[in-house]
This record gives sequence, C-alpha cells and structure tokens, in this order.
Amino acid sequence: MSEQNLQLHSWGERVKGHLANLDVNSLGRVGVLLGGRSGEREISLMSGNGVLEALLSKGVDAHPFDPGLRCPTELANEKFDRIFISLHGRYGEDGTIQGLLELLGLPYTGSGVLASALAIDKIATKLVWLSSGLSTPEFQELKADSDWAAVVKHLGLPLIVKPAHEGSSLGLTKVKSVDELPAAYKLAAGMDKKVIAETCIVGDELTCPLVGFGENAEALPVIKIIPPEANYDFHNKYFSDETKYLCPTNLAPEVNKEVQELALAAYRALGCKTWGRADVMLDQKTGKPYLLEMNTSPGMTSHSLVPMAAKAAGVEYAELVLWVISQTLNSKGAAQA
Repeated sequence: MSEQNLQLHSWGERVKGHLANLDVNSLGRVGVLLGGRSGEREISLMSGNGVLEALLSKGVDAHPFDPGLRCPTELANEKFDRIFISLHGRYGEDGTIQGLLELLGLPYTGSGVLASALAIDKIATKLVWLSSGLSTPEFQELKADSDWAAVVKHLGLPLIVKPAHEGSSLGLTKVKSVDELPAAYKLAAGMDKKVIAETCIVGDELTCPLVGFGENAEALPVIKIIPPEANYDFHNKYFSDETKYLCPTNLAPEVNKEVQELALAAYRALGCKTWGRADVMLDQKTGKPYLLEMNTSPGMTSHSLVPMAAKAAGVEYAELVLWVISQTLNSKGAAQA
C-alpha cells in the first residue's frame, strides 16, 4: 500500500474510533446554517440540506436556520448548543457569521474570525502566503482605470480575472487578449469592489482537503480534477456528471506529497482549523504546484471534494458530518480524531 493510502486509511480509522466513543446527546441542539445571502446560496442549500439529513440520520437533534431568510440575530432565540456552518461565500465564510457566533458564545464548525476573513479575500490570502514563502501565481489588483497593457505585460497571457471575495468561479474570466480585459473587469466588479487578476497556470487542476488545527493539522490525499474542455466552471463543479475526479491521483507519489505539504503550509499560515480545502494548479511546464485559494467552509454536495477524499478513507458522508460537528466539543478547535 502506498504512503498516501496508508495516511488516508490511518485518518479514516482514527475518525471511526473517535465516532465509536461519541455520545451524540453530548452535541445537544445543533443548528445547521444554510442558504445565506451570497452568490453561492444555491450551493449552500444543497450542502446544508445534505448535512442536516446526515445529522438526523445519526440521531443528532439538528435544525435548519437560513440567515438569508431570517435575521441572524434570531440565532440567540433558538437555544442552539452548537452550529454547523454550511454557508459558502460572503456573510457565511468570511468571518462575519463567525464573529456573531463568538458574541453569542456558540461553538461552530470551521475556522475562526480571522482565518475566515483572510481566506475569503484572495488578495489578503496571497499576501500571507507570499510572506510565508509559499508559491502562488503572480497577481495584481485591478481598478477601473488600470493600464490594461501594463497588466498584461506584468502577468502575461492568458490570465485570470475574478472577484476577490467570491467563490465557485463566480465572475471569473480567462482572458486571452488585452482587448478582453475591460469586459472581464466589469463582470468581476459587478460582484465585488475588489477585483484580482493573476497569471493563468496551465496544467493539472488539483485540490487537497485538510483537517485539524495547528501542528496537529494534516493533509488528506490530493484529488485531481478533469473537467470537460478543461473548464471547471460553476456548472461543471456542481451539476455536470462529465467532470472526472481521481483520488488517489495518477501523479507520481513525490508530486502528491509536495502538493500536500504546500496545502498544509497554506492552511497553517492562515490559521485555519477543523477542515478546509486548498485549490492548487500544477504547472505542466515546470511541474511546480501553485496555490490558488483556500476554502474554509467546504462544499458538502453530491459533487463536493472533501466527502470524496473521506470516502476513499472509508469514512462515509454522514460519518464525516458527525466528525466535523464533534470537533466543536473542543472550544479551541484542536480536537483530533
């Protein structure tokens, strides 16, 4: 068995051992935050309903709460003991809801206020990673009056333009000529006040799920993503059955290990905890991996990636959900299975 498979099964066995000793009654009344107000509302509803169903199937006293339809301050009246955050994007993955939950004294899944706020901002994230010596594509913040020719000279072509605070490829454009830049900027700026352009890395698209906190954090196996026509857009991420996923990948063991180490360093640099997912591009010319972004509230839909890695470890969807919510029993977020 390969080193990667040994690591995967080791984590899976520890999760199963942890859950075997877990009293679900100790979780109390659990609120599942889903929906929300971001551009990823539809995906959040899919994730949240899946999480809710999984918790109920395990005997957890779980209830939905949609902060897109109700005022988030109403959480104080629900008598929840802990919260599973299934929100994606702004107002759910950006530190805002985490701050409210901190004020209410409610334990919650995922990263804290600072790590969430950093990770949702692609520019801030890159600055942290660069200060830590981690590889990420060259970038530049765009303005309405940016010199488009200078941007192309700096970043080269093709390049990627996207909103700095959106996920799921919303507002993203692959720019192949300088003439396409103004329209790409306008699309992204329509969704966010901050717009980022970055060098487009051509090669294998990879993602690496991460679990834990601090020195106890660990990387799960890398997943290779093969979308139709190399276009991993919103549709191909969540609705297409044509996108292929390889876990374990068909990459050399040393490449998988390098990607895992890079993703783990990126996760720790941002101060993430419980779980997350780093998206990475592997340059086809140099073989060097580059960090794209960090997801601190991973998707839990039928097409989502963290459940794929967990399943490969022998941990089914409902078991993964139960493990994630169980981590809130430790207020410092450092509990490990």
